[in-house]
Amino acid sequence: MDWRGWAEIVFTIALTVAVGWPLGIFMARVWAGGRTWLDPVLKPVEAVAYAAFGVDRDKQQGWFAYTGAVLAFSAAGFALLYGLLRLQGVLPFNPQGFDGLSPHLAFNTAVSFVTNTNWQSYAGEATMSNLSQMAGLTVHNFVSAGTGLAIAAALSRAFATDRGETLGNFWVDLMRTTLYVLLPLAIVTALALVAAGVPQTLLANVEGSTVEGAKQVISLFPTASQEAIKQWGTNGGGIFNVNSAHPFENPTPLTNLIEVVSLNALAFGTVIAFGRIALARKEARALLTVMVILVGAAAAAIYASETLTPQPAMIAAGIPDASANMEGKEVRFGPAASSIWAAQTTGASNGSVNSMHGSYMPLGGGVAMFLMQLGEILPGGVGSGLYGIVVLALLAVFVAGLMVGRTPEYLGKKVEAREIKFAMLAVLILPLSILGFSAIAAVLPVALEGLLNKGPRGLTEILYAYSSATGNNGSAYAGLTANAPWWNTTLGIAMLLGRFAYIVPVLAIAGALAAKPKLQPTAGTLPSDSPLFAGLVIGIILILGGLQFFPALALGPIVEHFQVLTASR
Repeated sequence: MDWRGWAEIVFTIALTVAVGWPLGIFMARVWAGGRTWLDPVLKPVEAVAYAAFGVDRDKQQGWFAYTGAVLAFSAAGFALLYGLLRLQGVLPFNPQGFDGLSPHLAFNTAVSFVTNTNWQSYAGEATMSNLSQMAGLTVHNFVSAGTGLAIAAALSRAFATDRGETLGNFWVDLMRTTLYVLLPLAIVTALALVAAGVPQTLLANVEGSTVEGAKQVISLFPTASQEAIKQWGTNGGGIFNVNSAHPFENPTPLTNLIEVVSLNALAFGTVIAFGRIALARKEARALLTVMVILVGAAAAAIYASETLTPQPAMIAAGIPDASANMEGKEVRFGPAASSIWAAQTTGASNGSVNSMHGSYMPLGGGVAMFLMQLGEILPGGVGSGLYGIVVLALLAVFVAGLMVGRTPEYLGKKVEAREIKFAMLAVLILPLSILGFSAIAAVLPVALEGLLNKGPRGLTEILYAYSSATGNNGSAYAGLTANAPWWNTTLGIAMLLGRFAYIVPVLAIAGALAAKPKLQPTAGTLPSDSPLFAGLVIGIILILGGLQFFPALALGPIVEHFQVLTASR
């Protein structure tokens, strides 16, 4: 640990926010249907798309119709992707000759990409054809991210509306967000990655010679294009099994910086867009501050764990002063770049990795898991992070209202029993799914067959898997063989719960808030742009997460941490 590592962490977070700020301003204009500098090129494309799909862009939807459109679109996307994966072996653009996926793996993968999770129970370079990668997985990297951003747009309008009955039009929000925001960002970033050495080709592989003179077959794919949207859309699924630790996905420190910034920038920008649409710019900056403080603290905790915790293997080898835990980390990135990536990817619902989280020290891996258990709000996925932290802000003003005996308000809207009930439904789905599935898996023989380790480490593998799935993150802790019917099925169900059992209450909240009058603040209104409010939101986030998950964490990574300390003496 040294000042250069700390400076790298601070610089990365600061650059991410700096990139996200203008993106948020631009996205607010897109959500509002305003003119943009891309209109001359994309406006005709947008009009043709509406005509082709029969979309009336002027038709508005109430929360129930908006929710129905989200669910119908996701269900259709799941069915098409499941069919593509099952039939992969008889479809074209399969130069590798891969077979179709098994029913349980196709189910898990289709759910994973539809829910913006991108959990992968398979090795991408040994399982997916070019057609599956491009027409299946990459397409869902766009539209699942676009769906999350569309819901964030609908929630933003709910706060701006005075006694309204509608939230916008899902099909228009999805089209404009994908066409004007995600697609241009992905194209520019893919070109930058190609220039930096990331491959983009339809070739199945090339043959190389090793130092000893043997022949080696090296897999190739259209990597740069999927790498770009997997980061901007907070998707996270990689073409290669080791994800962004693979030199084809992430060859240099420059590509590492591009990717780690892009995986959080749009999520931060969503908060800025929310502030502009909801006419609450100062309040949005307070939420942004909360996100930055907590993800910065998490990165610092992971970095400290990876550089200060004694390593038993090093002690046993007679190297007591080893400066950092480099197991599972790429030398070209080191502990600082690995730590900030780990924090930003698990604080978002991204799931890409440039190091193996299962090789982290117990507390380092535990912090990454805890970030997912908080609900993926720091800054969370594109769209999902925004509506997740707004739900917690509503709970914060509700708690404050109980303290002073007033009906709570947030951004000019009264927060009453209906909204709080839906908010609690949303936040309780996390412990229900994570702890419920983990408890069953911890005692079920068919589930335990997939574990590499027993004891606290094995429990951590189970908790991490269900935290990643329910949080729609997608990163893995290693040690767990998940490509089996039990794991593929239950993890798929956890992904569905984490996505749609959260979305439905959020849109119900949006509908209820939109119908309320827009009130002016009074002397008794809790300022939601103050340091006090930011501190209250931080407290709610940590208390909720701590009360729900600390007992499980105490039996997993915390116990293992003390085992490591004992072994190091």
